Amino acid sequence: MITKALLEDIPALTTLINSAYRGESSKKGWTTEAHLLEGKRTDEQEMTEIFLDSKNTILKFTENDTIIGSVLLVEKGHQLYLGMLTVSPELQNSGIGKKLLAAAENHAKSLELSSIIMTVISVREELVAWYKRHGYVDTGKREAFPESEIHTMVSEVPLEFVYLEKSIA
Repeated sequence: MITKALLEDIPALTTLINSAYRGESSKKGWTTEAHLLEGKRTDEQEMTEIFLDSKNTILKFTENDTIIGSVLLVEKGHQLYLGMLTVSPELQNSGIGKKLLAAAENHAKSLELSSIIMTVISVREELVAWYKRHGYVDTGKREAFPESEIHTMVSEVPLEFVYLEKSIA
């Protein structure tokens, strides 16, 4: 079931997001960044700040009272920014990500926004390809990966974001 996440979900969401992106647990899934970045993907302070901004919505995918997927949606003018699409590493490739993408599109339509935008680390070619299969196109825009105290780069290749966009009809 996909519903809007609540403040009390922050600990579970933080654990889920970190487990899917970084560290040994993330290597069970295909969306890991562990070979590129060390440290945490997010922390409870960042998640709290996200929740306190009224332009942000986090949707959660729950099964048997356990959060197994989530996505951050941010209203940015006439567009919806999609970030931190997360599925528990053990459950990736089971359709949960597709359902969260569809819920994000429904959210964008409900707000009468024209498109969904996102950034993906350019060297994550399999993930860029997955989004393209779901209707997202490379806008050609690139941006250097930001420095942060939360995560440390371990990639030999300089990292950059690719901007992807999907029009919402």
